[in-house]
Amino acid sequence: MTSAQVDEGQADDPKATEAGTPGEGYQRGLGARQIQMIAIGGAIGTGLFLGAGKAIDRAGPSLVLAYAIAGLVIFFIMRALGELLMYRPVSGSFSEYAREFIGPFFGFVTGWTYWLFWVVTGITEVTAAATYMTYWWAIPQWLSALVFTVVLYGANLISVKLFGELEFWFSMVKVTAILGMILICAGVLTVGFSDAGDTATVANLWNDGGIFPHGISGTLMTLQIVMFAFLAVELVGVTAGESKDPETVLPKAINTVPWRIAVFYVGALIMILSVVPWSTFKPGVSPFVAAFEQMGLGIGAAIVNFVVLTAALSSCNSGMYSTGRMLRDLAVNGQGPRAFTKLTRNGLPLLGTTFSAALMLVGVWINYQWPGDAFTYVVSFATISGMWAWIMILVSQIRYRAAADRGQLPQSSFKAPGAPVTSWFALGFIGLVILMMAIDEDARISLYCAPLWALVLGVSYLVLKARNPESTSFAKRR
Repeated sequence: MTSAQVDEGQADDPKATEAGTPGEGYQRGLGARQIQMIAIGGAIGTGLFLGAGKAIDRAGPSLVLAYAIAGLVIFFIMRALGELLMYRPVSGSFSEYAREFIGPFFGFVTGWTYWLFWVVTGITEVTAAATYMTYWWAIPQWLSALVFTVVLYGANLISVKLFGELEFWFSMVKVTAILGMILICAGVLTVGFSDAGDTATVANLWNDGGIFPHGISGTLMTLQIVMFAFLAVELVGVTAGESKDPETVLPKAINTVPWRIAVFYVGALIMILSVVPWSTFKPGVSPFVAAFEQMGLGIGAAIVNFVVLTAALSSCNSGMYSTGRMLRDLAVNGQGPRAFTKLTRNGLPLLGTTFSAALMLVGVWINYQWPGDAFTYVVSFATISGMWAWIMILVSQIRYRAAADRGQLPQSSFKAPGAPVTSWFALGFIGLVILMMAIDEDARISLYCAPLWALVLGVSYLVLKARNPESTSFAKRR
């Protein structure tokens, strides 16, 4: 039997459905080097390279403060996830924890919502990557999108190690680009070798209208853009079932969150806004490109285009990886088609990944045929669906900690500092972001989509439960 053939016996083994045990079926092929870069790359995406332009226009220099506070919240979320992962490292991650600590319905909703989040994200990112290719070559967008999807799909079916290697190098490009920008800006501020000249000064952070040029309300309205930039940072949790040494590697990766955010977001923005006055940035234009142009470095546009292309491919690669794992987790718990439980001999969820990749291709075709507002509205759902995973992580951690403190469950070896206070604070902050989304006309559409998706899931769950009334998948494990 070849590696592409399915090992059905493994999937049918009762131990295979008991998440967190060796019988889960996956191969632990992700090493410390790959996990660290997946964690770093997950916090750096097109939200920073492109989305920050619109946020700077709205908030001015106070955007730095918004990223710092949001980054602290992200750290609280990741430490909450880390505590759960060290209690029970599973590939289903937050879907599994929601199922155990909140209820089977919430596990069902979380799994399918996170799956949809990555399918939608994959559709947009692979389409964006195809658009970026036209910067160098006049080739049909559909052809680039097809090639990218097929190549990433194939890489995800060879081995989890190859996925890790791709993500390692994708992340390396993004990290190198940001560090390079920071060093160039530091040189401009200290030596003044660029066209920016005397206009490059740290005083730009407060000279042009102050730190809050549009008031605090302007800063608050950027929170959904800021949080969108951090989506996918939780992906490291999905890798738990395939990490070679999760007890050592995952805590180290999670503990790097503060300096990652401090350097790649806060540090980069401070440097850019010091070299170039914030009022020169415009929505839809990468602040990195604008800064390079202001400094007279014309090659900057080509560099940033390559980096954004890499960020898009990285996101699509992550989507291919996570969707297959989420579908399998749902299937082994009786909350998805049983066919998705099957693994190849090298421990890969072939059918789940194939199904998700096929939907991504359909989405690329739809975007090519009808690139209007309807597609944009679908994309806006990504933010609220991604934040749902964060909410489930925090609520699950609060409930787990309470049970562990009562002696009902073993204590985690990686406790979240300050919890549950920090978890409640993070939940409150997410609530504030959702409120700002409701006020913002551009982001409000995502809140209209959420109830419709919830209705679809609610009906589907009731149908599954009615068909399997005796199944333990519809009862809490504890």
